[in-house]
Amino acid sequence: MSAHERLVVVGNGMASVRLCEELVARGYDGHVTVLGDEAGPAYNRILLSAVLEGTHPLDALVLREPGWYAGHGIDLRTGARVLEVDRDAAEVMLVDGTRIPYDRLVLATGAIPTLPPIRGLVRLDGSLHPAVHTFRSMADCLRLLGAVPEAGRAVVVGGGLLGLQVARALSVRGVATEVVEGTDHLLSRQVDERGGAVLERDLRRLRTEVYTGSRAVRLTDAGLRLDNGFTLETDLVVLAAGGRPSTALARRAGLYCRRGMVVGRHLESVTDDRVHAIGDCAEHAGRAPGLVPPAWEQAAVLADHLTGGDARYDGSRTVARLRATGLDVAVLGDPERTDGEVVEVTNPIARTHRKLVVRGGVIVAGTLVGDLSRVGLITQLYDRRTVLGPHEPGELLMAERPPGDSSTLLPDDAEVCACAGVSAGRIRACASLEEARTTTRATTGCGGCTSAVRDLLGARDPAAV
Repeated sequence: MSAHERLVVVGNGMASVRLCEELVARGYDGHVTVLGDEAGPAYNRILLSAVLEGTHPLDALVLREPGWYAGHGIDLRTGARVLEVDRDAAEVMLVDGTRIPYDRLVLATGAIPTLPPIRGLVRLDGSLHPAVHTFRSMADCLRLLGAVPEAGRAVVVGGGLLGLQVARALSVRGVATEVVEGTDHLLSRQVDERGGAVLERDLRRLRTEVYTGSRAVRLTDAGLRLDNGFTLETDLVVLAAGGRPSTALARRAGLYCRRGMVVGRHLESVTDDRVHAIGDCAEHAGRAPGLVPPAWEQAAVLADHLTGGDARYDGSRTVARLRATGLDVAVLGDPERTDGEVVEVTNPIARTHRKLVVRGGVIVAGTLVGDLSRVGLITQLYDRRTVLGPHEPGELLMAERPPGDSSTLLPDDAEVCACAGVSAGRIRACASLEEARTTTRATTGCGGCTSAVRDLLGARDPAAV
């Protein structure tokens, strides 16, 4: 690519940061401008629930300080909200009227929270009711943290990954919390009814009440009314009923969108190959996963393309983890929608549910609830598409939990961090947790590998334990 190429990146989130890192690593010689609408530095949005819970300080979420961008010749502009993309003039216009020309444009605008159809959430002036909170940004997290000390009760609307993490965090903070989920079980997009039942029992054991198959319909002075007639008294209502790709900018620019902005194998818009999209706002082959590993993989592929490489994006395999104290869930792929033979073991007494979807002897999807002691091995087999014998899937699920943590038993080539593709051997080669974070990016994505990384480093870095 030309040394005079002007690359403008709209968004300063996890996908955008990774793109900049990959461009720097590959020696991209164009001029990069990053436009972020939030005022502060880029941060790990996935770990906001850990800040709410109190297990992570705010500064631990910062991905790159402004000085890093300046040191690599990248023009970072925070608090810069984009109003329009003028494709005819090849310019981006900010809300203050500033126009920034581009030769290539990358949209990394992420996702926006979905507001469920509950009467009373929004006041006549268009603002949210003071008791209502969304949970998508640092500002959302800080606002909710500020409300917690005066709150005795909270209702979380949404029983997906984010909803359960927020509910658990509020409960840990001492707020009596209830979860309302419209489908018939928790995590309905990731696990089946048996897995959802195990999670529901776990939450009740942790003193969080759950209402499944119920929808919130109205917020009143008396509380949050459900469609079954019950009214839940509450001081806080947290909306965690999912999000959708932020495509308003792309749509106004005339770029083809379905759920997300539709992109090809170089993450280019099918409408205009000068415009690319990565992360939550991108849709490839009918899928917009909304997870960290695909976003980072897309960033690497696009950086390779922009520096003259031949990498192509053909989709991502995904591993999702529920990050919440006392709740253990890992989901490989899409176990509820993937065809194959199902091997399943559920033990409600032990509060575990394990399920593998196998096709041609290969694990193509899976769910682990309540016991993640073998998640490293199963993820390794899933990643490598290892062909298993007829009895091996069942043996994997029936095996008893090994003494201690099995992370220390992983071979060096086993993948520990699915977000950054980091092996156990690379972690063992680090002298400290800080070195592992800095050199491999492990623990800086979804945070699900943190305990495994700490265990692998524990012998040489007491601070990691």
